[in-house]
This record gives sequence, structure tokens and C-alpha cells, in this order.
Amino acid sequence: MKIIDILSLAFNTVRSNKLRTGITVAIIAFGIMALVGINTAIDAMKQKFTESFSAMGASGFIIHFKEYQVHMGGGGRDNVGEEKKGRKQKKSNVGKPITKEQAEEFKQRFHYPAKISLSFPGAGDAVVSLGDKKTTPTVRIYGGDENYPELNGYTIAAGRDLSGIDVKSGRNVCIIGSDIANKFFGSNPEKPLEKIIKINNIPYRIIGVLESKGTTFGRSWDNMVLTSYNNVRQFFNSNTNASFTLAVKVSDVKFVDAAIGESEGIFRPIRRLTTTEDNNFVIDKSDSIVEILLRNLSFITVSAGVIGGITLLGAAIGLMNIMLVSVTERTKEIGLVKAIGGRNENIRRQFLYEAIIISLMGAVFGIILGIIVGNGFSLVLNTGFVMPYVWLFRGILICFITGLLAGLYPAFKASKLNPIEALRYE
Repeated sequence: MKIIDILSLAFNTVRSNKLRTGITVAIIAFGIMALVGINTAIDAMKQKFTESFSAMGASGFIIHFKEYQVHMGGGGRDNVGEEKKGRKQKKSNVGKPITKEQAEEFKQRFHYPAKISLSFPGAGDAVVSLGDKKTTPTVRIYGGDENYPELNGYTIAAGRDLSGIDVKSGRNVCIIGSDIANKFFGSNPEKPLEKIIKINNIPYRIIGVLESKGTTFGRSWDNMVLTSYNNVRQFFNSNTNASFTLAVKVSDVKFVDAAIGESEGIFRPIRRLTTTEDNNFVIDKSDSIVEILLRNLSFITVSAGVIGGITLLGAAIGLMNIMLVSVTERTKEIGLVKAIGGRNENIRRQFLYEAIIISLMGAVFGIILGIIVGNGFSLVLNTGFVMPYVWLFRGILICFITGLLAGLYPAFKASKLNPIEALRYE
């Protein structure tokens, strides 16, 4: 028999057992859906992390308080943020936040060609009001300077950025996120300019509106207000241990390491560190934060593999049992094929092809469902359509191997049947 004839027989047999085939295809499809769906969702999460946390790109880095490293889950430059064995460190320098004076002195003394932004944490539960309308107490207040929007991935949609005078004086001016602008003034970004809003009952004049940055895990980056760090220190931060963060962006990625080296050399004396003391601050490249977060997603990938593996193992056992039942039901047919000259190899191929066809049908449905489920998650994250090309090929390959392994034993069992006894089987 030719291969095309064997394939035709296999297809006809699969089609004639719709219920049995459908159940097996469904089991395989759910296993592949788990693998493809979860990994598609992970790709969407990676895309969102990259967009949200790599605003400065590969040409930027951040200097922050040492304890900040613990909150972010570790990471950054090993030789900057971690204590080194065999070196003594004065306890008086450990745990001290970066002060305004230290941050401003660094900005003044750092002459490497780069842009620097100083920022200070504000409230996360502020209420913005205008007349009778007000927001829920979920508005975040950020304290920055004239370079804060650019170095944190924001773009001015209308109005202007903070000026040096705004920052130095700490006057009540602000730039609002698009969520705040839309709530009080509609979709026209020009309309809020020069209007007075109240933040925790403190009046502020709006000087700018930011373009939308989207959401991450349901948290909107646009439900925020930006003002100067001096203003935030005065009105919105009661935490005595709050620390300044310094963001630095150079013109090209090839200058990053040199800029990091110079910034470390400048900041150590500002932090009053001696040559025998370790750094009590951390320097993180802007993309290292993303790398840390992406590494934390690895357990989800492992979980997806375990779930999909268990499901596919069950599907393989089910498929093998179905093929064994098929061998029993078609014993007389097998005897007839052998009686008219059918070879053992033809019978083996037919049963193997049937198992592989059923398994690949499960792969097709599973991949389609997985892409739909995974991109449903990407809609929640507000990312673009994600096509997991790697897992498309992996899913097909896994199902091909599953079908092959599940069909081997039934195929060999069918090919070894005695034709005389098979013909007499009832």
C-alpha cells in the first residue's frame, strides 16, 4: 500500500469515530492550551514590563537608597549595592536615605554629558477635586524636576514641563495625568491648562497635561499628578526615611559604563564614604529592573509546563487506550487486510498515523484556544497582539511526539495479530 492510501484509511477511521476522537482531541487541546495560553500571557507581561520599566532605554541608570534594592527584589550592580566580604563598613553610614542636599550636590558636580532627574516619593492616596467633583483617594503624587517626564517615559501632550523656578520655589503648580484630565475636563488636553484644582484641599495651577501611558495589572500610570520635589516634601510626604532617587540618561549606550563609574566616584564623597567602606547606595541600569522582574516570571513558565505536561500525559494514556480498544474492535478488519496481502508495516503505519492525526488535531485546537486566552490577558494589560511563534512549533512537535508514543504499542499489537485468528474473531 502507498503512504497516501494508508493516510486516507487513517483519516476515514478517525472520522468514523467522532465521539471517541472528539474526547481525545479535547483532552490534548486543553493541555496545549495551558502551555500556549500561559506562555502567550507571559510574553504579554514581558512586553508590558519592558514598556513600563525601561522608559529610559538601555542608555540610562538609576541611583537610589540601598533599602530600595530589597523592595525591588534585589539586583543591580553587584559591586555597587552589596556588601563585600572581608571589608569593614561603618554602621553610621548604613540605612541613611539620600537627602535633598546630597541629590542636588550630585546634580551640580556631575559634569558627564547626560540628563539628570531628581525625584522624591509623594502620597499614593491623594484626592483631586474641582468644584463638586472629586476623585477617589487613589491618586499618586510624584515629586520631580524639569527632566522627570522624559526620564520616566512620559510625554507632555499640552502645556509645558516644570521649570527650574518651579522646582526651586516649590510653588503650587502641577502636571496632571490623562486620567485626571479626562475626568474633570474631557478629552481635549488644552482645556485643563491654567485651571485651578485642589489636591487634598490644596490649590494647584495646572501647567501641563501628560499623554496616556496605559496600565499595568490594573494599575493606571495616568492616575497621577506631578509637581516639584520641593513641593512634595512640603505637603505630601510625612515619611522621615523617604529618600531621593536620581535618574541619569546618557546620549548613547556605549557611554553608560563610563557614566556609572564617574557617578559612583562623585557620589561616594557626597555620601561621606571612606575608601574602606562599601557603597550605601545602589546603581541600577534601567534595563536591569526589567530583567529582575522577568526572572521572577520563570516560576509561571515552569507551572505552565507542569500543568500542560500532566494534561498531555493523561491525554497520551487516554489516546493509547482508545487505540487499543480500536485494535480490539477492528481485529476482524485487520485479519482481512492481512489475508489479502496487507503487510505488518502497513497496519503499523495506519494505527500510528491515526494516533498522530488525533494528536495533531488536538494541537491545532489547543494552539488556537491558547492564543485566544493569552491575548485576552494582553487586552487586560493593554498591550498589542502577541503571537507565540516558538510555542506554535513546540506545541505541534509535542503533540506529534505524544501521538507517536501513544500509538506505538497499539500499532505493534495490531501488526502482530494472527490473520486466521483475527478473521475468526467475533
